[in-house]
Amino acid sequence: MTRDKTKTTNVLVVGTGGQGVITASEILSDVAMLSGFDTKKSEIHGMSQRGGVVTSHVRYSETVYSPMIMEGEADILLSFELAETVRWLHFLQPDGRVISNRQRIIPPAIYAGMGSYPEDAENVIRQRTTDPIFVDALPLAETLGNPRLVNTILLGIASTLLDLPLDQWTAVIARRVPATFKALNLEAFEKGRGIQ
Repeated sequence: MTRDKTKTTNVLVVGTGGQGVITASEILSDVAMLSGFDTKKSEIHGMSQRGGVVTSHVRYSETVYSPMIMEGEADILLSFELAETVRWLHFLQPDGRVISNRQRIIPPAIYAGMGSYPEDAENVIRQRTTDPIFVDALPLAETLGNPRLVNTILLGIASTLLDLPLDQWTAVIARRVPATFKALNLEAFEKGRGIQ
């Protein structure tokens, strides 16, 4: 996605506690800053330690005044969990793109009988967006040897839609992950870049 440098790019990252949402948004923010953009990030942890909703807003441009993305303004909705994708679709702009992990995490409230999981989530997303990208990131991460690679795989996909240099992505990932996992994370990132 090549944009006018004065236009703000808005990426909303969503998921549940423990999935790596905050780490992913921190990596994205670092990449944008190192690429010369004014970058703002805001996050809401909710009850993240108990599998609650976690959201992070990342915005970058020549100048950004607010860290918050307004409804209908997200260029990309990067989601770690299918129901969370549906929950946050209203933040997407009309020509925005969805990248969604197919993982389903049933919240405690549903187990307690206070609602139901949207069984037709993918159809809802397809009806309300153009060209959504769905990925089975958890099985792919497990195949690579570590389920925590989901966020790096999803960032790899996002990197193909954003106007940020590839070398900045790899530099930030290499710097942010423990040295023993650097090669594995870079491999996961490249796997993500190959998904369309």
